[in-house]
Amino acid sequence: METAIRYLTIGLGSALGGMARHWCSGAMARVFGETFPWGTFTVNAAGCAFIGLFAGVTVPEGRYYLPLLARQFVMVGLCGGFTTFSAYSLETLRQAGDGEYFKAAANIAASIAVCLAGVWLGYGLGSNWSER
Repeated sequence: METAIRYLTIGLGSALGGMARHWCSGAMARVFGETFPWGTFTVNAAGCAFIGLFAGVTVPEGRYYLPLLARQFVMVGLCGGFTTFSAYSLETLRQAGDGEYFKAAANIAASIAVCLAGVWLGYGLGSNWSER
């Protein structure tokens, strides 16, 4: 029964994360247009920053203890459903396939740099908040 509850909890988080991804991607496309995958880029950057922050704040030895199931709901479910590296990869492949090599390279470089920086920054902030 515990395994079923874990899967259902993570599944619920994934569904909520997917709905949030759909909304955010659409909002970015409406604001910035679709000549560059701003929605996917924004989702990945925000998701990386948030998972870093959340992981840093809720480390088991930190100030804000959360049970494993709650951490899995957020990090595996919500963040996993929200971030879109599979979509990012497909969009980058399409850009390259369309001969838009500069856009594809810019998407790769910016996504890696911003997402790693987001995790680093989020984790650092979360760890500092979590220190006892």
